[in-house]
Amino acid sequence: MEIIALNSEDNWLIHQAAEVLWMAFQPHWPAAWPDLEAAFEEVNEMVQPERICRVALHGDTVLGWVGGIPQYDGNVWELHPLAVHPEYQRQGVGRALVKDFEAQVKARGGLTITLGSDDEDEMTSLSGVDLFTNPWEHIAQIRNFKGHPYEFYQKLGYTITGVVPDANGRGKPDILMSKRV
Repeated sequence: MEIIALNSEDNWLIHQAAEVLWMAFQPHWPAAWPDLEAAFEEVNEMVQPERICRVALHGDTVLGWVGGIPQYDGNVWELHPLAVHPEYQRQGVGRALVKDFEAQVKARGGLTITLGSDDEDEMTSLSGVDLFTNPWEHIAQIRNFKGHPYEFYQKLGYTITGVVPDANGRGKPDILMSKRV
């Protein structure tokens, strides 16, 4: 596996990255990118020069990709999105992409990476509860019911740093996570 920068001239890779994004999010978050056109638009936004966009390749096949958006004058970078083709999930592709992304952020002088991981399908114990009342108590007692990706990020050193209650509708929060690089 090789991880390289994805740029706006890589049309074939951009199309593959859009397909990976769409397929990776369909099982749990179909509204995120409801069709290939929306996924294609997302990839095209991420290949802008001020952003980070990296793809994992096996030969000329895109296994997955990660994007990043600078915030706070480049001190903080939002990891958005991370997508791995369903056939290659749980094989270290996502982990390798996140580690590569962290190195890219560090090389640009970034100090912190942040990300949001939505819970729209009652995947965690934070779903369906009033997070305006004692949010840190709920966060401290979080449980994963259906394979929510927050545990993947925790294994890579990310910490839950907050929630956005009702971000995706009543009782459907966004779980905010961060890591110092």
